[in-house]
Amino acid sequence: MGSIAEWTPIFAPRDPLLSPRMLLPGRDREDLPFPFSSPAVRYPYLGRNGIYGAVRALGLAEHEVLMPVYFHGVELETLLEAGVRVRFYPVRGDMRVDPDDIVAAISPETRAIYVIHYVGFPAPIREIAEICRQRDLSLIEDCALALLSEIDGKPLGSFGDAAIFCLYKWLPVPNGGALVLNAGDPSALPAWDDIPPASALALATLSILTSVAVRVGAVGRSVKRIGRAAGRRLSRTSGVRYVPVGSQHLYPSRLGFGMSPLSRRVIGKQDYGRIAERRRANYELLSSLLAEVAPPVTGTLLPGVVPLFYPARFADKQRALELLHEGGVEAVNYWTTYHPLQTPGEFPEADDLRRTVLELPIHQDLSPRVIERLAHVVRDAVTSQRSPAPTPSGFGVVSPSPS
Repeated sequence: MGSIAEWTPIFAPRDPLLSPRMLLPGRDREDLPFPFSSPAVRYPYLGRNGIYGAVRALGLAEHEVLMPVYFHGVELETLLEAGVRVRFYPVRGDMRVDPDDIVAAISPETRAIYVIHYVGFPAPIREIAEICRQRDLSLIEDCALALLSEIDGKPLGSFGDAAIFCLYKWLPVPNGGALVLNAGDPSALPAWDDIPPASALALATLSILTSVAVRVGAVGRSVKRIGRAAGRRLSRTSGVRYVPVGSQHLYPSRLGFGMSPLSRRVIGKQDYGRIAERRRANYELLSSLLAEVAPPVTGTLLPGVVPLFYPARFADKQRALELLHEGGVEAVNYWTTYHPLQTPGEFPEADDLRRTVLELPIHQDLSPRVIERLAHVVRDAVTSQRSPAPTPSGFGVVSPSPS
């Protein structure tokens, strides 16, 4: 099945959308922020390719890496593919990590600590970096959810030995990851050859068609369906190799791909100050509008934080997802599945996050008016499920678990 925008009117899409003007030739911005400004940055096809490269460069194969128990899944698959052994440490109900929990999980076999900065909110990275320094451990920062966030003016991703970014979550690029390697052996990194240009063009075209579908309405959605059908026919008849992004699982054959030149062009044309300002403003506005019905799991917005999305809890999030989609909000069922190495019940607070959290969009393409409309859809969905009439869904807002 295609994206939700193909079959229902969407006014709040999940991700920022590409416009044709971003593909035009021209000079890049001279004030690109970290990680783009780092001399140690490399550009793999996806963030997971960067994780694989970091393990190789830091010499972590066949060693133990500590990892938070709350994760998407493909990060763990990539670490395992790279040859590491994984031990989990807890994540609290507000997506917070306690350094004491990390210290308690360290074993004589541990060689690195893997940290995820959830939704753009920083982990206690200074404390964790000191733990690593004292024990001679490598530190990997997963900044897939934390582009542009900083602590006291220092960007996330600049504290560890390696940092990984997933750019297509933040920017309207057809693909793209970034690896900042501050230690280790750069010669151990994969070559990261460019993907077939036609594949990047296909993904860029889909983003543009989605933008048309959102902005133009029914006619736009028809154009998108026609365009997608034509693209599939062209792929079948021409043999064009299409390399998708956003997959739940790792495909090892794609680990050698690099980011496309098309994505580099788009990166150079973004207004990053505006992106940070708009995302922060949208988070704060939505938080104020939903304070009584769906407060954010991550709490009050901290200085320097640039949030990827707005995380809210719902008792029956599958039903909530359906209601939000029907209302025009492309919410996402966030990190629900377990990896076979996990044991449900061992880390109850992380289990609760998997069971209840939905991702609501707040990206830079959404105006305050759209955020207000989004909040109205969420409120209507909650109200409809709180009516006296019995319903099978059990949908409602869940109070955060105590830490």
